[in-house]
Amino acid sequence: MKKKPMLPFGYKLMASYLLMALIPVMIIGYYAYTTSVQSIREQAASSTMGTLQQTKENVLYRLQLLARTTDQLYWDYALQEDLRLKDNGWAIYNTTIKSVEPKLQNAVNLTPQRALLRLYVANEQYPEMYALHKEGTDPLARMESYELLHLSRIQDKIWYNAMPHVEPGDVDETLYWAQVEEDRSVGNMSLLRRMYDYDNRKQIGFIRVVSQIDHLLSGVHYEKLGANSSVLVLNGMNEVIYASSAAMERYPLLKHWQPEWEEGHLSIRQELQEVGWTIVALVPDEQLEKQIGKVKVMTVLICIGSFFMLAAISLVVSRFLTVRIRKIIHSLNAFREGRFNKRIQYSGNDEFYQIAEAFNEMGGYINTLIKEVYVVQMEKKGAELKALQAQINPHFLYNTLSSISRLGKLGEIEKLDQMVMGLAKFYRLTLNNGKMIIGAELEIEQVQAYIAIQKIKYGSRLDVFYDIGAEVYGYRTVKLILQPFIENVLEHALYQPNIQIKVGAHIVEGSLEFRIVDDGIGMKPETIRQIWSDDQSRIGYGIRNVDERIKLHYGAEYGVEIGSVYGGGTTVCITVPLSKKEEPA
Repeated sequence: MKKKPMLPFGYKLMASYLLMALIPVMIIGYYAYTTSVQSIREQAASSTMGTLQQTKENVLYRLQLLARTTDQLYWDYALQEDLRLKDNGWAIYNTTIKSVEPKLQNAVNLTPQRALLRLYVANEQYPEMYALHKEGTDPLARMESYELLHLSRIQDKIWYNAMPHVEPGDVDETLYWAQVEEDRSVGNMSLLRRMYDYDNRKQIGFIRVVSQIDHLLSGVHYEKLGANSSVLVLNGMNEVIYASSAAMERYPLLKHWQPEWEEGHLSIRQELQEVGWTIVALVPDEQLEKQIGKVKVMTVLICIGSFFMLAAISLVVSRFLTVRIRKIIHSLNAFREGRFNKRIQYSGNDEFYQIAEAFNEMGGYINTLIKEVYVVQMEKKGAELKALQAQINPHFLYNTLSSISRLGKLGEIEKLDQMVMGLAKFYRLTLNNGKMIIGAELEIEQVQAYIAIQKIKYGSRLDVFYDIGAEVYGYRTVKLILQPFIENVLEHALYQPNIQIKVGAHIVEGSLEFRIVDDGIGMKPETIRQIWSDDQSRIGYGIRNVDERIKLHYGAEYGVEIGSVYGGGTTVCITVPLSKKEEPA
């Protein structure tokens, strides 16, 4: 047959790559850059908003502390009764000293920051307690922390009369935040609240708590947003009452908000509706542009480097790689994943066609061989499971029958009957219709039947405790994995007048875990090494029997672990996976 003309695939690959490599690199680079820039801006806005939210919560927390100060007085029924007291000079004086004044002090002590509590009372028979100071000066500069004044002092004040009117018989429980009297000039904020006698629903007083704005806003810091950022707090009149910035001179206090402050900045706002304030964060664009500039330079460098790197690689790889090789590699990967039905579909007249034919034939042979080996291994595994299970200490039956005979000779009919019934129950649970996998509750019941038999034999020398979690019921396990270890304790660990054994079952870290703990003689480290040894010196056939049966059925990550201190007892941990599915015998 006449050979078909063939153009080497390496040349085709090189020509198409040179034509198409640049366009995808440019598109991907542009998309990566725009996406990164958008992500940086969104992340900056989100981060700033989160910081402002934390700042807002910090301020609200401090405001709530002041509110609790008023709650201490507002809801004090005993104080309401005291303020109704009249026509008894000594009683009022005594109440003032022993009741009213301590309550004012206790209320002030609730707030950690410096504050002045003023209680204006309608009952003018109470004496006033206050300190003299010049009008317009900061009352917080004095040592006093509370004052008791008459309500008539403020009833003619403009700020008091500007508060919402309350009809007689109505109760106004609202907390008002405002700057009154000298607050604005000295940088303070007042919490205002009417106080009522709830028996007759009349106003009996007025509470005013004064605190410095700087203390309330001490948690507002521009450093949280960046070195060149600023955080401003505006009042209801849009005036700056607090500023945190590296350029403090730009934001003088009590100056109205200037729109030009936002120019060249990312501006984020948070409202403090409780006090009518607004927190404004100003993050300079230069701070964002630094990150954007880095992304731009990095994107360009990556695109250029990627193009030249791919071009260089194509010069070498295009001479060796072809579509045929990719097909072979794909099929090999399928074989690696265990999909041995994968075949190479290829038409041509070259060496790769011969490779494809040989590969397909090899795949068919391997698939057939694996199926045969799998069947053999499954049969072998089943045989090993049955063989291992049939090898569990057959002398237990002989020992028990000997004990029954001995009890018969001694005339211990009741114990003989208990042992016979226990033996019947033990073998009924052990046989279990020939099933290898049983419920955890049956395995526990089987070992309890075995222990009951041994309790008749050993009497008070044997104490057994159970710690069985209710969650284990319903899960399944390989049968006869507990009894060999109880038997092992009684044969090898009972070197003292009595022995205590604890049998536990719980769900631990996604596995069903059984524990058998005894306070017997324990084992030396070399004894444990001999149990797991593979040479002829190994001992502990029953232990390995259980471990091998678990590993054969569930895998190498499950099985038996032994911990022991010579002279201090032994702990055996048996783990199997969690399984509720009915498994074939």
